[in-house]
Amino acid sequence: MCLPPEKASELKQIIHNHLLKMDIHGKIREVLADTVKDDRGSAHRPLSEADFVHALQRRGIIDDVMKDLHFTQESATNNGAESPPKPAAHYGDQDGTHLRKTNLDPSRRYLYLQVLGGKAFLEHLQESEPLPGQVCSTFTLYLHFRNQRFRSKPVPCACEPDLKEGFLLEIHRDGVGDGSKMVDATTMLSMCDPVHLVLIKTDTSSETTLVSSYFLDWRTVLSSPSCKTCFAVELLGVGSESKIPAGVLTISLELFPPMPETLNTGIVSTQQSLERQRTAEKERLFLVYAKQWWREFLEIRPSHQSKLVKIFAQDENGVNRPVCSYVRVLRAGRLLESPRQAARFVSLLAHERAPVVGGGAKQEQWCTLMAFLCRGKGDCEDHATLLCSLLLGFGLDAYVCVGTKAKTGPHAWVLTRGTDGSITFWESLTAHRYLHRPIDPDAPPLAPQPKPSSPYRTVGCVFNHQTFLANCQPSDAVDLCVFDFQNPSRWKAMSEEAVKSVCAPGSTTSLPPLPPLCAPSLDPAEASNHLELEMRFLVSEHRKDLDLATVWDDQLSYLLSSALSAYEMERCTGVSCGNEEFQDAVRRAVPDGHTFKGFPIHFLHRNARRAFATCLRSPFCEEIVCCRGDHVRLAVRARVFVYPENACAVWMMFACKYRSVL
Repeated sequence: MCLPPEKASELKQIIHNHLLKMDIHGKIREVLADTVKDDRGSAHRPLSEADFVHALQRRGIIDDVMKDLHFTQESATNNGAESPPKPAAHYGDQDGTHLRKTNLDPSRRYLYLQVLGGKAFLEHLQESEPLPGQVCSTFTLYLHFRNQRFRSKPVPCACEPDLKEGFLLEIHRDGVGDGSKMVDATTMLSMCDPVHLVLIKTDTSSETTLVSSYFLDWRTVLSSPSCKTCFAVELLGVGSESKIPAGVLTISLELFPPMPETLNTGIVSTQQSLERQRTAEKERLFLVYAKQWWREFLEIRPSHQSKLVKIFAQDENGVNRPVCSYVRVLRAGRLLESPRQAARFVSLLAHERAPVVGGGAKQEQWCTLMAFLCRGKGDCEDHATLLCSLLLGFGLDAYVCVGTKAKTGPHAWVLTRGTDGSITFWESLTAHRYLHRPIDPDAPPLAPQPKPSSPYRTVGCVFNHQTFLANCQPSDAVDLCVFDFQNPSRWKAMSEEAVKSVCAPGSTTSLPPLPPLCAPSLDPAEASNHLELEMRFLVSEHRKDLDLATVWDDQLSYLLSSALSAYEMERCTGVSCGNEEFQDAVRRAVPDGHTFKGFPIHFLHRNARRAFATCLRSPFCEEIVCCRGDHVRLAVRARVFVYPENACAVWMMFACKYRSVL
């Protein structure tokens, strides 16, 4: 194998750094001293190189060197066309006893981040250690760094949780064709991307809570001796508790391979200070512009003071950011195939308002995308900004609308504009779509007017990643609103340059990085089978309490699959199909003189007991589960449809057939 000169020098440097790290010279001196001592005691013959190599092998020194040194292997069928090397394999979950090995690409640099434990999580001070096998609340730590995402294994909640994990983060260049070059100190110093740490608590009923969201500047390792440093990170709470410490994590950072020379501490701190000053200046100028723009908007009409025009919003850390910064162009790769499937995925993330201690108004909290995805639930604004980002990725002209809903008050949803001028509303919580046709208030009294189809009452503003528009029409009622964004008499726009100065990717260091969506790790068939077996057990136990026997019809259970598949397809596409085949199959499976009853239901979770308790609240389902009669046969089918981030659409159908007796 022939290597180009630059690759050969890189390879030599990596091997040299690895040997230095192992303190190979010290080990060789020890072996040499022992070997010479043994030779003097036995025979006075000269020590050869072969004897010395044999002594190193006997001590296991050579094995240790080769065991820890890994290289990526190139494909043997190289067609001659030079292609950029693929990133080394990353791993998100680690088992403490069986760590997965990963190949290190010798042409790349890595940041090894170790979490060495937690302490001072005072909220769990009174919690005792869980007994073996006992179900308890857990902590899980999630990481995001430059398009790489990782997750720790869950550990029991405690005042000093046993969070001990290692994460290998690849540091690569951004330029086209630069991915194969090892980053140098200057390039790493200019990388302002933080490591985003998100700590999630999962309780015994699988409910998740966001504990902390922290942005770690890793560049202190560039000025540390041997490119290795260890320090404590104080995690703060979220929302109304964003100024209160939640706990402390001990974190170690190390560069692989280490740099020949580390940077001066002053250089790193000066770079960080300059970035903060630049960001503060951009944010100050945008705030000055936003205040002037708002004054002009109020001068148009005094009633504009009461319109829902949302320019800034607080994130989970209590930081005020322009709403446009919450929307980015997000491409899902192969994980989502269409805009409607994207809407279905977003609707499967649970809706939950930010928790408030005590009564009063709704807590204002827009989450960063990473925190929203890790938690798996959020408010309507989180859903709307995620759906808008995905629709922009699919090439649609999408905007987030802020206004009010008929029954729930303030609300956020998504709007798309077609090339023909058509306006479609997307409800991010349900994936429902509504075609908007405005009412013409100047039309003659007897002229036909379109009927309102959407549940939205008013709209104050619309925005996306580079546009912000406030509604300056005489009425902010959705039914009367004309979404002609090019007409300044209907919509007052902010300067796109001003919006981009603080919201474009890389414009400021305070802008949270955009995480990629994660492919699902759940096996849908296995999850479906497991849930269905649990439901069969619960139904049998329930009927046993009523002194009823339970006889299952496996064939009838299997036939229910096509109906559940059709229900999910209809939710995804809006088109109903396959119902005729299901009805025909049921008619064939139910003999003459027998009655068939079925009850489908949909869930966003996989907790069998919770689902069964919900089902029994329906009189239709209870009638099937508690069916009495002659020749009663029961059936149940569960289908788990898995989407990115392990979001699940769970469909179940309970059915029975029995002989009708008059």
